[in-house]
Amino acid sequence: MNTFHQASQHAILYDRPAVHFFEGALLGNGGLGAVVTTRPDSVLIHFGHNNVWDIRIAEQNQDQLGTFESLFARLKEIPEHYDSLSEENWYKEYVAMAAENYSYPYPRPMPCGSLLLGFDQRTTEVLGHTLHIDNGRCDIHFLVHGAPATLQVFVDQQADRLWVAMKEESLTDSIASFVNRLKLIPDPSTPQELPRFQSMVDISSKEVAFRQTLPYSDREEDASADISQDRAFRLSAKLSATIPVQESDQELELRLGSGTDFFVCVQLEEGLASTVTELVKPIDSPTKQSCESAFSESERSWQAYWSRSGVALEDAFLEQMWYRNLYFFHCSVKAEATCPGIFANWSYGRIGAEWHGDYHMNYNTQQPFWVAFSSNHVDKHLAYVNMVDHVLPISQKWAKNYYGLRGAYYPHSAYPVEMNVMPYPVPHWGWEICETPWTVQSLWWHYLYTMDKSFLAERAFRPMKEAVLFMVDYMKRPDAHGESWGDDRYHIFPTVVPELYELTPGFKKNSDCIVDLTLTKFLFHAYKQACSELERSEDEAELLAEVEEVLLKFPDYPVAQSQRGKVFVSVPSEDPEVVYNVPNGVSTVFPGEDHGLHSDPETYEIAVNSYRNHRNEGGNDLVFYHLAGARLGQLDLERFKRHVAYCMLPNGTCTDKLLQSGGRYSDTTEYGYMGEMGVWFENFALPAVINECLLQSYNGILRFFPNWSLETRAEFSTLRAVGGFLVSAEANQGDIQWIEIYSEAGSELRLYNPWEQGVRCLRQSGEETKFGHMITMPTTPGEHIRFIRA
Repeated sequence: MNTFHQASQHAILYDRPAVHFFEGALLGNGGLGAVVTTRPDSVLIHFGHNNVWDIRIAEQNQDQLGTFESLFARLKEIPEHYDSLSEENWYKEYVAMAAENYSYPYPRPMPCGSLLLGFDQRTTEVLGHTLHIDNGRCDIHFLVHGAPATLQVFVDQQADRLWVAMKEESLTDSIASFVNRLKLIPDPSTPQELPRFQSMVDISSKEVAFRQTLPYSDREEDASADISQDRAFRLSAKLSATIPVQESDQELELRLGSGTDFFVCVQLEEGLASTVTELVKPIDSPTKQSCESAFSESERSWQAYWSRSGVALEDAFLEQMWYRNLYFFHCSVKAEATCPGIFANWSYGRIGAEWHGDYHMNYNTQQPFWVAFSSNHVDKHLAYVNMVDHVLPISQKWAKNYYGLRGAYYPHSAYPVEMNVMPYPVPHWGWEICETPWTVQSLWWHYLYTMDKSFLAERAFRPMKEAVLFMVDYMKRPDAHGESWGDDRYHIFPTVVPELYELTPGFKKNSDCIVDLTLTKFLFHAYKQACSELERSEDEAELLAEVEEVLLKFPDYPVAQSQRGKVFVSVPSEDPEVVYNVPNGVSTVFPGEDHGLHSDPETYEIAVNSYRNHRNEGGNDLVFYHLAGARLGQLDLERFKRHVAYCMLPNGTCTDKLLQSGGRYSDTTEYGYMGEMGVWFENFALPAVINECLLQSYNGILRFFPNWSLETRAEFSTLRAVGGFLVSAEANQGDIQWIEIYSEAGSELRLYNPWEQGVRCLRQSGEETKFGHMITMPTTPGEHIRFIRA
């Protein structure tokens, strides 16, 4: 399969000026992000970067937060008949105090300014643009004096640079360069209290630049602050040497004459203010040769990216969804840059600033990386791993000082800046226990999908163990175990259902939340297996014994009787008709991976009932809910496609959009209110849903086309599976045509046999025919195996 060619078939076209941020073409290299918008009189490109934040942080009231036990003791005294804990004035005041720091507008991603290329609207007309996702180039189409012309824009994949070039065919005797002004525009939302930007315009070198300092602390509140930790960025734009320029009465602007050699190179520098100094680093004048060289290198980078995996689907919309979202994923994340927050590396004004654009650890931060494993882009996950390393110290500190327990309590919200206290220590969300096992879950996946023991030992084991220590201690507390419960179980108490109920009087809905249970069980089993894989069982014997003890007395998943039969619910005694925000009721299927097509019939029926009975208000379900459906083999692909189309923006990305009232939303709520908050990084995981329809391996056994009609042609290439396998296969005309598997690590291979009559297994050592429901065989590292119907 030529995956680069497949990607080329899914360009994003816009047939008019793209004046709005969410109409513009998205470009990026995993650090630098650019949004190419067009107006009737100009091209306007907005810049952002994963590393560039307003790094100030409010950390007041630390001495008033108290400890978990002191607060818990007071909460127990609030009468159960209250409708809300906030009826108690002291708690209402505590919540306001604890939330005060989060009410500040910083930290937040900091937009890095915009480049404007103006032209005469009387002679030049914008027709639209084409974003080529195979190579990351945006072509902007014009009519100039009635003749077609094209500006080509791309982001360098090797450096934080953006290039603009006039397409050669556009430069004729009748059409010279039609751009008549170049201007840099610092972001209009830059806080007034920050130091004013420093500008530079050099007519002789044909360069414009501005530098913005980002103080470590608020100078108005801390005049003696240490400036050594201040950061800064500089945006510079340089023209090709042959374009005539003149001074302008506008700041940061050059007036341009016409020419036949039009190139612009825009560079973003970021780092410590002591590194990004006031002295502008010169940019070489962009030339045809340098621009073509940068594009060739970038195109090779894109080719390498697309070679990692691919699909060819008869269903054009699903194939488009797969390639476009993996394009956005590549633009927005890489291991060498800061892990993206909610809205990745695209921002302008207040776009990208909601909820600080931070890390929310009850699915938002984890979800985009679900696609990294099966799509064979595990290297992208290292950005998340780095984020876990970043939050580990504050998580350990919070476990010790606030809870008085071992290990690490991972946060509800976090920032990519230095933190001394949890950013959101408000109990009614900050006591969500699921976030601790959830934060480290993908570290174990990283190992399972690669079998990289060095990664397990050096990057994954410690954060996982810290989570285990906390969860064991939390579940063995006297309040979570003993006679008062009427059983011998170790409970998860108190806790908060993600995005539902908050803390309730009498803690009626604050114990044994299903997502807490399934993720904690996942964590405990992963820790046990990690100890075995790393031969640390003897060293970890004491903690392993505690884990075994808790697992032996682990709570059952809460269930209820619904109109569709028995279903899983988020907490015991819950109404199964509740409208959820996060798909809690299907969390044992995913991300818990406890239930699925491998389950016994009775459990499978409960899981399917839960999926079909689920009511979601929308906004947090586009990937999450449908992925669980695929895992069960129950996903209605046509309905899934309609849901994706409903959420799609003009730029090709999907926003979070509401589905129904009755939960947190009323009949007068604007159902698309989240559409203009930013580019939702989390929804780039949509290809993971398709992958799970084509191939599943979560339980270590490969299952082919579990949610796909074999009458509909589908081929996939080198999807990654548990065990370190790269898997390819084709289905067509009611049958699986062939399967090819490459073993990276030499793991034992297990697969459900898709051919009842038997399977021919072709390998270097020879051919053999195998029968049975499941096929098991040893492999060697680097071995290719082909399977066809016997």
